Amino acid sequence: MDYSSLINLQGMLFLLVAAGIILRKKGILHEEAKAVLTDLVIYLILPCNIISSFLIEFNLSVLKKFAVILLIATLIQVVSLILANVLYNKEEDGRKKVLQYGTVCSNAGFMGNPIAEGVFGAQGLMFASIFLIPQRIVMWSAGVSYFTESPDRKTIVKKVMTHPCIIAVYIGMFFMVTQIQMPQFLEHTIRGVGGCTTTVSMVLIGTILAEVKLKSILDWGIVKYTAIRLFFIPLLVFLFCRLFSVDPMLLGVSVLLAGMPAGSTTAILAAKYDGDYIFATKCVVVTTLLSLVTIPLWCMFL
Repeated sequence: MDYSSLINLQGMLFLLVAAGIILRKKGILHEEAKAVLTDLVIYLILPCNIISSFLIEFNLSVLKKFAVILLIATLIQVVSLILANVLYNKEEDGRKKVLQYGTVCSNAGFMGNPIAEGVFGAQGLMFASIFLIPQRIVMWSAGVSYFTESPDRKTIVKKVMTHPCIIAVYIGMFFMVTQIQMPQFLEHTIRGVGGCTTTVSMVLIGTILAEVKLKSILDWGIVKYTAIRLFFIPLLVFLFCRLFSVDPMLLGVSVLLAGMPAGSTTAILAAKYDGDYIFATKCVVVTTLLSLVTIPLWCMFL
């Protein structure tokens, strides 16, 4: 991609995160605002963004790429599950839960989509939406089981199949495959709402960062986890994709989303199910901050 475009994108992300930090510090966005913004993104803005990404001309080549990136994403989750079960056995139980969940469930669903769209355009966002399906399945099954008993299969299927972002994929694929033109006012509304994804999601991340004191935030466990989450996993994905000559766009989307920071749900679940909430919050903060450096580095490397 064009280097200047990457710099502009990263600069915009930095400013939006900074805006979120300032708004939270000044009390303009209160504690309750974080939950409201989260629901707004998940239930309205992000689904609209996903639907709009599918409003393109459809052909057999696109269908083949769907299958390829779905396979890559599935393999990533399998490898992540293996890493989660072998790398953290020396950690105390509360921290181990956090590290295991954070390894298999990144912030790709929240931060990854605007990054993929900013770097690769609408097609990048479309492939990112497909890429995230296996992670959403693992998030509601093995991911939750690290903190509590794994829910029954019926619960898992219901949560995955009715997730707003998955429903948006169904709708988007319907319009892409059938090539039916939706009313213009509806399309403009969907595109307009979806266009808010980057702004709102980055401001929300800023509000999360504003609540954590950065003094004495690092310890060896966090350093180790950060290296695995932001460097080792995306490096494995890159080597695999190059070995099998995967399409450059699919390779780029897969590597970038594999290198996303820990998801905010890591801290939420840790607090709810007696994990180490403080440690989980530090993991989210450190990986999110450093991802603002590693993401453009991966882009330049690609």
